[in-house]
Amino acid sequence: MSDAELALRSRRVITPEGARPATVTVTAGTITGVLPYDTDLAAGTRLTDLGDDALLPGLVDTHVHVNDPGRSEWEGFWTATRAAAAGGITTLVDMPLNSLPPTTTVDHLRVKQEAALGRTHVDVGFWGGALPDNVKDLRPLHEAGVFGFKAFLSPSGVAEFPHLDSARLARSMGEIAGFDGLLIVHAEDPARLTDAPAGPGYAGFLASRPHAAETEAIAGLLDLARRLRARVHVLHLSSAAALPLIAAARADGVRVTVETCPHYLTLSAEEVPDGASEFKCCPPIREEANRDLLWQALADGTVDCVVTDHSPSTADLKTPDFATAWGGISGLQLSLPAVWTEARGRGHALTDVARWMSARTAALAGLDRKGAIAPGRDADFAVLAPEETFTVDPARLQHRNPVTAYAGKTLHGVVRSTWLRGRQVYREGEFTEPAGRLLTRTG
Repeated sequence: MSDAELALRSRRVITPEGARPATVTVTAGTITGVLPYDTDLAAGTRLTDLGDDALLPGLVDTHVHVNDPGRSEWEGFWTATRAAAAGGITTLVDMPLNSLPPTTTVDHLRVKQEAALGRTHVDVGFWGGALPDNVKDLRPLHEAGVFGFKAFLSPSGVAEFPHLDSARLARSMGEIAGFDGLLIVHAEDPARLTDAPAGPGYAGFLASRPHAAETEAIAGLLDLARRLRARVHVLHLSSAAALPLIAAARADGVRVTVETCPHYLTLSAEEVPDGASEFKCCPPIREEANRDLLWQALADGTVDCVVTDHSPSTADLKTPDFATAWGGISGLQLSLPAVWTEARGRGHALTDVARWMSARTAALAGLDRKGAIAPGRDADFAVLAPEETFTVDPARLQHRNPVTAYAGKTLHGVVRSTWLRGRQVYREGEFTEPAGRLLTRTG
């Protein structure tokens, strides 16, 4: 007999060892057991029987632009974390830019944390930023608990977050390697980028950010990481042409990890309508054949994980001109069903999705209490009806501005409920009061 405060029972519990019927017990917000399905429970244990709905570890999204404070009309902690909870995401890590101020000093980190306090429906951590002039701030930020440092190798799109040239990249990477921190990089070579032609056509925008922009930036990044023995992470990989470089560097001992995003795995350049700048992001959504190669790389482990790169804006910035429209996809609430819809059609299982979107993202950020349904982990769960479908209605999304590249698409996988440390924070359109904590690398 198991003595616990809470138990969740499902015929499909997604564990690191595979999917199986089980009863998951929870005490004080921590998983205490993953037990046989018909385990007897002590009197007083609260049992939630999920039937055939799947119990997944809560997703960990390590690439989210919350934009709060400073551009909170684009997004904010309240709305972003509601969207996350509605999508089965229980932890997110906020990017250092698009907020004002950016998270590039300890003082700026404190401003960000103050803005988030008491307004998060899920747990939230923070990346720091590496700028041309803040090398002296990197170690203090690391000691203050950021999970790593983001850098751009090409213009970021906002003036307050300039990119690093090769010399400044080496300085920042060397500093971060000195305390064995993690450098996460938007890798596009500015010398390979051109201005997109004005107008509603997608082809011109796509041509302005070619595969070579990614491959050449990644090649330089990997060479530098090899020389400095640094840990690096390639953000939002869209070009499969870079995969052989990454595989070879990893085989040579370079400590490199790689992410891609739901929009690169589920959308293709061929389907983007004229003027539909809700599909615009950087690097861009590429051809269908490229998408197939990204899926192969996920399957063989060359690509480690899947994150949203949720990068919203107000609707007026998504003009029908691909040259001037803001580049960013809003996907927090839809990432799990979008990836699951495509994955199931390609023969993948929910165990694969949980590995890509929970276990490996938690490992990337060093969140050792997240990412798995296993004893000792936080009792963070997503309850999913995998066979049920729904049609995406932007008006029903929780992020601040109802703009989405998935509008009108029919997706598999309805998130029934989301649990944070044993507390149900979302259920079928209803939310509790914010229960999220602010996380740091140090605990």
